[in-house]
Amino acid sequence: MSAYYHDSAVVLIKDGIIISAAQEERFTRIKHDKSFPLQSINFILNDNSISLNQIDVVVFYEKPYLKFKRLLKTHIDFPPMA
Repeated sequence: MSAYYHDSAVVLIKDGIIISAAQEERFTRIKHDKSFPLQSINFILNDNSISLNQIDVVVFYEKPYLKFKRLLKTHIDFPPMA
């Protein structure tokens, strides 16, 4: 799962194989939607006829160091106006 940055999305993986994937913007019609991908989750579950309790692991994509580095670069390149 990816959220709170641009292009929120969900992917369902079984035994290392991608079974299904969906981007939240396809449902909300908001380009680069960064919201929690609730509609994508519902789609994946319904499309594959599974329930949330059948999911073994939920992984949230986030690499704090890379995010910090990206934010720092943005502030250096485009400093806030005083």
